[in-house]
Amino acid sequence: MPGRPRPANPDREHEAVSIAKRRLIEHLKHVRSATTPALADAFALTDTAVRQHLEGLESLGFVERHPGPSGGRGRPPTQWSLTDAADAFFPDRHRDFTVELLEALHSAFGDAGTEAVLAARAERQLMDYRAVFDASSSGAPASLASTVERLAHLRSDEGYDAEVRPGANGDEWVLVEHHCPVSDAARACPALCASELDLFRNALGDTVEVERTEHLLQGSRCCTYVMRVRAARST
Repeated sequence: MPGRPRPANPDREHEAVSIAKRRLIEHLKHVRSATTPALADAFALTDTAVRQHLEGLESLGFVERHPGPSGGRGRPPTQWSLTDAADAFFPDRHRDFTVELLEALHSAFGDAGTEAVLAARAERQLMDYRAVFDASSSGAPASLASTVERLAHLRSDEGYDAEVRPGANGDEWVLVEHHCPVSDAARACPALCASELDLFRNALGDTVEVERTEHLLQGSRCCTYVMRVRAARST
C-alpha cells in the first residue's frame, strides 16, 4: 500500500513493542482484521486504549487500517489488519528450511546436481541484472561506475546492504556487502558463493575484472569485490 510506514529497523522496533501491543498483533493474526470496538471487547479495554496501541503499531508499520464492509448508512467501520512487517513477530524457519533443502539436494544428486541447480538460479539472476542494466543505460554505453552502482542497488534490494566506494585506481570500484542474507545456506553449500562471484563476472562482461578481496565466510566483517576495467591485451 503506497505511503504506508515501514519499520526502518524491524528487529529493533520488534524489541520495542510492549506486551499489550504484541497481544493485539497475535489476535489480529488469528482474526485477520477487526474493528477497534471488537478488539476493545476482546481484551476488556476501552476503545481509546486500543486505538492508542493500534496507532502506535501503525506508526511502526506493523498494522494498517482500511474501510470495512458497509453496513448501510454512514461510513463503513475502520478495520485493522497486520502488514507483512508483522511477520517478524512469528517463527520463521526459512533459513533452516533452505539449509535442509540444500543438504537434501546434495545428498540426492551430489556435487553435479547441486551445481546445476545453482547455475540455473544464477542464470535467472543474470537475466534480471542485465535487464536492469539495459533499461538504465537507455542505449548509451554505461560507465563502470554507474553499472556497479546499479549492481549495488540490486544487491541491497536482495538484502545484502551493498555500497560502492572508489578503488585505489581511477578505473576500479569497490562493491562492499555489509550483510549476507544467505550466510547459513552459504556455509552449508560453499558453491553458492562461487556461483555469485561468477554471476558478477558474467553480468559485468568480459571487459571488467572482478576480484573478491574480503569474504564473510572466511572471517571478514563483509564481502568486498574490486571491479576494474580489464587491461587490453597487446597484440
